Amino acid sequence: MRHNRKINHLGRPSAHRDAMLANMAASLILHKRITTTLAKAKALRPLVEPMITRSKDDTTHSRRMAFRILQNKEAATVLFREIAPKVADRPGGYTRIIKLGNRLGDNAEMCLMELVDFNENLLGKKSQKKAKTTRRGAAKKTATAPVEAAAAKPVAPPAEAVEDTKE
Repeated sequence: MRHNRKINHLGRPSAHRDAMLANMAASLILHKRITTTLAKAKALRPLVEPMITRSKDDTTHSRRMAFRILQNKEAATVLFREIAPKVADRPGGYTRIIKLGNRLGDNAEMCLMELVDFNENLLGKKSQKKAKTTRRGAAKKTATAPVEAAAAKPVAPPAEAVEDTKE
């Protein structure tokens, strides 16, 4: 029985697993998104989210705690300079996992793990609301109405009226 065995070992010894998750966390922070297996992404999320929460408070202690996990100076700098100010008002849920399908070689479930506030495509779509369109006949009537109105209007004023305004 697996009572109280909550960690996914990912088929690796603990040192290898810790190093792999630290490298994945640094890559996620530097590149803002990574493509990985679903099991690795789910194992990475409990490691990254508390670290981002800790980065909101920029103290020496929180920097040391983040570096203890990351083991990468550039990633720690990006975490405190770029990511922390952008997620300052978010109460949690800094990462998103999007399933991509299965890998060809071994049929492993693949996913895209990304930081929520750094996806410009999704942020842009939320701000722009799309006009509601229907598939009824009313749309066709509005398309022909401007053509009829343009045909009814005279294209240019008569030549006599132009001459009168010049005098």
